[in-house]
Amino acid sequence: MFGLTFDKLLIVAVIAAFVIGPERLPAYAAKLGQLVRSLRDFANGAKDRMRDEMGPEFDEVDWKKLDPRQYDPRRIIREALLEDTAGEPPGAIKPVTQSAYAQRRMPLTAGAVPPYDTEST
Repeated sequence: MFGLTFDKLLIVAVIAAFVIGPERLPAYAAKLGQLVRSLRDFANGAKDRMRDEMGPEFDEVDWKKLDPRQYDPRRIIREALLEDTAGEPPGAIKPVTQSAYAQRRMPLTAGAVPPYDTEST
């Protein structure tokens, strides 16, 4: 995750043991154990509260699908583009539309009202 391997963690632990010293090391180890225990209890409490609030739907949720590490913008765009053409048969000819630039450059017919945007004026 942060490039921390077991070797680096072991080196940090050894340096911390030398800095803290043998007198205070047991007290700090006990505090670390309490911190880990309280974090685990907090996470379990949050999960239990979610289960209570969501009811039976909690077990039906696909949590792996909601994992932000699964986010792939290329896949999302590909699925969105394929979703638009799902109802059309393959090889269907789409109607030709003018580009927005061509529509802006087209002169107005006689008596036509030009577009007016009340929010921009």
